[in-house]
Amino acid sequence: MLTDIIVRKARTEDIGSMVELIAIVFSVEEDFAVDIAKQRRGLELILDDPASRCLLVAEFQQKVIGMCSAQLLVSTAEGGWKALVEDVVVAKEFQGWGIGRQMLAVLEKWALDQGIKRLDLLADRDNMNGLEFYAKVGWRKTNLIALQKKVGSNSK
Repeated sequence: MLTDIIVRKARTEDIGSMVELIAIVFSVEEDFAVDIAKQRRGLELILDDPASRCLLVAEFQQKVIGMCSAQLLVSTAEGGWKALVEDVVVAKEFQGWGIGRQMLAVLEKWALDQGIKRLDLLADRDNMNGLEFYAKVGWRKTNLIALQKKVGSNSK
């Protein structure tokens, strides 16, 4: 059935489905909460700048069942571009079909086409299924830890 999966660039009309998928991610990430308006706005911002951002969806029988995104950043360590990969998610009933692997392969091709030197990804340390998946598709743990500080009106 993997041949029936289409991975393509996301479109504005996909936002509703992608917001639902993000809720799956946030159900296993303690640091974030579902806020449909915020997630919708974030997706719109990604779609507004296709030159430095990539937002992909996986589609099965004209239904969006997976998504992932990446955004360009400068890496001083690499002396060039890197991309931060976010929101890699597949609807629960389609997990294990190889869809996440397929989306990340398309994302990696986009990265190579952009001249990106490195992909970075953050994952919840308690998301064992996700961490095992990333290890299987060639991602490795680093000694870095993620730190976060909210600023402005969001700092509470």
